[in-house]
Amino acid sequence: MLIEVCVEGVDGALAAERGGADRVELCAGLLEGGLTPSIGTIREAVARLGIPVHVIVRPRGGDFLYSEAEFTAMLHDVAAIRAEGAAGVVIGCLRPDGTIDESRAAALVTAATVDAARPLAVTFHRAFDMTPDPLAALDALVRCGIGRVLTSGQRPTAQDGLALLRRLVAHAAGRIVVMGCGALRPDTIAAVARAGLPELHFSAPRQTNSPMVFHNPLLAMGGEVAEREYLRTLTDAELVRATIAAARAA
Repeated sequence: MLIEVCVEGVDGALAAERGGADRVELCAGLLEGGLTPSIGTIREAVARLGIPVHVIVRPRGGDFLYSEAEFTAMLHDVAAIRAEGAAGVVIGCLRPDGTIDESRAAALVTAATVDAARPLAVTFHRAFDMTPDPLAALDALVRCGIGRVLTSGQRPTAQDGLALLRRLVAHAAGRIVVMGCGALRPDTIAAVARAGLPELHFSAPRQTNSPMVFHNPLLAMGGEVAEREYLRTLTDAELVRATIAAARAA
């Protein structure tokens, strides 16, 4: 079983590696569900890590229905990520009716695999969980040439979505990897690990106080809660290690 850890920034990626992750999904803005990180962050993560780095390509939070300008930016991001030496990209785009936007997904796959000597792995992220017919969506991803799909079984947690996760693995029949996710912790991951999923994905956040000494209580740069300016969410290497151990022991 392969374990991927979702991280924010270089320090998070290094913590995941220390905890025993097999691969990281590198993001910015995890409070938004994960956004494309900066080129500098990608470059430093690829240089420092000894495990594969897959980078999310998501230009903003919210839905997965993108404008033409946003989609063009995503194509540019895939090319830039490929140039930085990452191992893969994580994409997702839907039509207004919630079905997979196959033409755009296929175009992103083409952009990721244009270098036949070193093609990027392509994962479709949890936009999949917003589709109305998951089995049809899985077939669409196969047609697009996508190698992996991240899903909680269209439920808030993998435990809740376990029945669909099993159906997806059976329906995939080896054509695409189904990677399970959704509130996986040391006390929950074993049941999901026993479901026959070849890969699992989780984050291991730990909130800590900022080392800043001076606090301005009158201003919140990124929202309405001033206290948020002086909190950091880090990847907890020990929580990564404990969660992986529970999965391996299942």
